[in-house]
Amino acid sequence: MSEKLSQQPDNEEVDLGQLFNAIGKLFEKFFSFIGRIFKGIFSAIIYVLKPLVEYFKLLAAVLVITFIVGYIYEKTVEPVYFSKMVVKPHFDSKYQLSSHIDYFNSLIGSGNVTELSNIFEIDTLEAKELVGFELEAGPESQNDLFVEYNGYVKSIDTSLVDELSYVEYLKNRDLLSGDLFAIKAKSFKIDIFPKLHEGFRKTFENDFSKHQKKIRDTTAYIQRLSYTTELSRLDSIQKTYLEVLKNQSQNNKLSLGISGALPLQEEKTATKEYELFLKEQEIRRSLNYLNQAVAEENTYFDVLSSFGKVGSLSHGWGQRYSLIFPVLVLVLFLLSFFIVKVFNFIKNYE
Repeated sequence: MSEKLSQQPDNEEVDLGQLFNAIGKLFEKFFSFIGRIFKGIFSAIIYVLKPLVEYFKLLAAVLVITFIVGYIYEKTVEPVYFSKMVVKPHFDSKYQLSSHIDYFNSLIGSGNVTELSNIFEIDTLEAKELVGFELEAGPESQNDLFVEYNGYVKSIDTSLVDELSYVEYLKNRDLLSGDLFAIKAKSFKIDIFPKLHEGFRKTFENDFSKHQKKIRDTTAYIQRLSYTTELSRLDSIQKTYLEVLKNQSQNNKLSLGISGALPLQEEKTATKEYELFLKEQEIRRSLNYLNQAVAEENTYFDVLSSFGKVGSLSHGWGQRYSLIFPVLVLVLFLLSFFIVKVFNFIKNYE
């Protein structure tokens, strides 16, 4: 019995030793795997830099030449000017604006200057100077985003509010989620931009937006008629109460007490003048809010900042040929080197 007890600790020591050895081998394999990853990354970097070092002189000369050629071409090419107009569309005309921007760009790409001339009411020579249009999100502050999110929360089911936080809401917003938009126009002509306003006015005044405005105006007319009718009824009720009070004051009587005193016993009819006054003020406030909302959105769009009379010179990456040409040459050189290496590997593979 004592021999069995003495053998049990030895067995436990052997099991623990094997366990620690297994854990040690596991960590050894893990660090070896991490080492191979870093070694592979280092080898890839060296493999990319190797042709650049081997052909440094030739590559440097080619890059300098392409930089000079790109700079000369950059200075000789016709400059592109741009201008922005910030607008606030109403009656869901922003969707039509987005589709028309794509339509205008397709007309420019296909060279359909006749249609462009008809849309913007300019001559065909000026229509040829158009380069393209871009639709960007307008300026938005954090307060604007909070107000927008608050309105969105009120419009959905309360059970879904916890599933979409403010941060998630901002991530899921797209270009057409906002209310302000910046229309960026590009042209070879520096002073063409004010003439483009008429074409965008037609874009906002489309059949759908006109239908939406008609529905809004009809709804506002019905609500306004309801408010005025309620005010007229309240006025009649108030006049009736005043007439009752007038008659009551004229028919008021005094009675003599038994003890010889002359207490006044005034009999009045319970009225609700104050409640009627509060109700009238509530209806008038609602009517004022309605008239204010109709006045604020009585047009199809508001221009917060119009196109400038003179455009600004565009300095985008698309016009930086002094950088584009050397980068293209560098990329083509590396691709050619790798293609040659792969070709030789396949050719010598057995």
